[in-house]
Amino acid sequence: MILLLDDAAVRAGFDWNQAVSALRDAYAGAVDTARYPARGMARGDHGWLRTLSGAPADDGLMGAKQIAVNFHDAKGAFLISLFDQRTSRLVALLDGHAVTGYRTAASSALAADLLSLPGPLNVAVIGSGFEARNHVRAVAAVRELKSVRVYSPRQESRTSFAADLADLPAAVSAVDSAESAVAEATLVICAARSRDESPTLLGEWLRPGMTVVSIGSTLPEQREVDTTVIARSDVIIGDVVDEVRDDTGDLIAARAAGVDVVGIGSLADLVAGRHSGRTAPEQIALYKSVGSAVQDLAVAAMCVRNAERLGLGTQVADFVVPMGK
Repeated sequence: MILLLDDAAVRAGFDWNQAVSALRDAYAGAVDTARYPARGMARGDHGWLRTLSGAPADDGLMGAKQIAVNFHDAKGAFLISLFDQRTSRLVALLDGHAVTGYRTAASSALAADLLSLPGPLNVAVIGSGFEARNHVRAVAAVRELKSVRVYSPRQESRTSFAADLADLPAAVSAVDSAESAVAEATLVICAARSRDESPTLLGEWLRPGMTVVSIGSTLPEQREVDTTVIARSDVIIGDVVDEVRDDTGDLIAARAAGVDVVGIGSLADLVAGRHSGRTAPEQIALYKSVGSAVQDLAVAAMCVRNAERLGLGTQVADFVVPMGK
């Protein structure tokens, strides 16, 4: 049987603590390019299709996430397929929209936990949408939060953000500027780009000891943090180092401005202890994320395990039959 999980089933079977734990285990194992090759991009006349694939080192479920986007209205569809590595059997098909948001936030929480100074965190959030809300909940699963201050351009959006997260055991408030959100923060989460791609976080606002998470600039034309943020960061960690360094607008702009961006460490090395991360309390640490199949497959497999245990989703007869080669 093949398990089909729609968006509702994925959300019902998701757990933040389990997601962060699954990612910690995944990144502690082998995440080389043989197991997780570079993403593929097919561009057609009416849209594009991006593919991220991987085969985990623990003989867990291998698979791929495909993202299809059309040029007409820029709507995207996300599909994750998971296969048993030992038998080639198709195990599950998932709507990947929620998984994408969950895995990004859970990966950021893992990095933030390892890079931030000990103790409760004062969190600043720039952005108030799906990703921003997920990030706060993900961080709250691994660290105690003292306060959360959010800014986004539309007052109704940031007010809704604060109301949605009112169940957290921390003071959540909406403020009227990004700078005021950052003013008292120990962790800054950047989860929204501006409409004109001008940076939403300025390096002049940062103070010693801060940790910054940036997820919004994943392509050369996109910007989220300015070059001063990059220049002031004593420690920079990326989930996919070469893509963070070479393909994100923030790092491309920093390099063009003469900022040294050679010494970027990987999240895998940070998790496995091969990278020291922050070595002094006054350092500023930056985590830049573009997303990867490591994250998609770890979180999707966790959702499948929970769905099977909870009886979620729909079981259908095998229609993809492994054939001899």
